[in-house]
Amino acid sequence: MAVRKLKPTTPGQRHKIVSGFSDVTTSKPEKSLLAPIKKSGGRNNTGKMTMRYMGGGHKRRYRIIDFMRERHGVIAKVASIEYDPNRTSRIALVIYADGEKRYIIAPNGLKVGQEIVSGKGVAPEVGNTLYLSEIPLGTVVHNIELYPGQGAIFARSAGSYAQLISREGKFALLKMPSGEIRKILISCKATIGVVSNSDHQLERSGKAGRTRWLGRRPRVRGVVMNPVDHPMGGGEGRASGGLPRSRNGIPAKGFRTRDKKKATNKYIVERRKK
Repeated sequence: MAVRKLKPTTPGQRHKIVSGFSDVTTSKPEKSLLAPIKKSGGRNNTGKMTMRYMGGGHKRRYRIIDFMRERHGVIAKVASIEYDPNRTSRIALVIYADGEKRYIIAPNGLKVGQEIVSGKGVAPEVGNTLYLSEIPLGTVVHNIELYPGQGAIFARSAGSYAQLISREGKFALLKMPSGEIRKILISCKATIGVVSNSDHQLERSGKAGRTRWLGRRPRVRGVVMNPVDHPMGGGEGRASGGLPRSRNGIPAKGFRTRDKKKATNKYIVERRKK
């Protein structure tokens, strides 16, 4: 999963760094696991722009990912490792013993032909999904549930993982990708390993056009707007803009936006690092 730096035959390729795709084994997705994606361009049902800097982009089809892994005790064999245009990680096509096909988030080290399984009494090997009550302490995991049966919501992007630190009663303590240490019920499931494509952070688009292909339009800085458009706008000449804040007036650069009275604050043992 190395990255490639291209020979600069054009200005747009001079700083371009792309994925090597050496881990991808096929270029054709499984048709039965595809769904359409409707683009809004940032507009709501009345046609009003409610999200700025969205629009355009290459046409995509969604790959239906199995974040539940609820087929306990049924062995699945990895058929292929594929590129997914909708996420930073690679995905793996697995085929269960009865012929059912599903996509999962591919962890580092998952190979074609490898067998994976989920449920109780499963070996803590890469790609297997276990309950937090059965995972050995110190193990790195991804695709973590917050509530039992909810499906994975934590540590799903390229190169991310959490570490199981300890267990206290009905809770497990995990060090999240952000550095936060959090209590999660031991009846929740997680998958062993680190999410694939960890070199994604090294990639560089090289030109503005590649960002447009992703569906992102040019973002305008607040300091160049008028006072009516942004709290940091206005002023004579090139004004600095004052204290950094969002369009809605919420301060940036360290201001905490999490509700101090939130009921789930008691499950956070240590806050994430600034």
